[in-house]
Amino acid sequence: MANITLGGTPVETVGTLPKTGSKAPDFKLTAIDLSTKTMADFAGHNLVLNIFPSVNTGVCATSVRTFNERASSIDNTKVLCISRDLPFAQDQFCAAEGLDNVVMLSDFKTGAFGDNYGVTFKTGGFEGLHSRCIVVVNAVGDVIYTEQVGETGDEPNYEAALESLG
Repeated sequence: MANITLGGTPVETVGTLPKTGSKAPDFKLTAIDLSTKTMADFAGHNLVLNIFPSVNTGVCATSVRTFNERASSIDNTKVLCISRDLPFAQDQFCAAEGLDNVVMLSDFKTGAFGDNYGVTFKTGGFEGLHSRCIVVVNAVGDVIYTEQVGETGDEPNYEAALESLG
């Protein structure tokens, strides 16, 4: 488990991020059109998994906006923004913000993604939501970069995540 903080208070996650060099775990997540998406739907693309508690918080919204802007110029790369928000809330956020370079995906049905990737808060006020993390997966499905943000209220290291793509 990861020991991180939420507003300066220690909290724990259910596990740890996948190891660099390992195959990224498969997933079943819900898209804003309510279709189910799996790793196979993004085969052959580099993936930046932008994982966060809720798009309705300031830092989470900033991470979606930032990746929408920065990743739009990276060839063969998709940014998947993953939370337990309902797909309707994710869609409304992107529509209101004019964001179209990210793919919003929800783990609201089962929470299995959060458990399999080790990012679900086990304790604290956000228990059951996802902690703030970045996982970068190359086009053949290998994890090439991870970041578990130590203080949930902090932004991830965008530059390091995107530089991992070469």
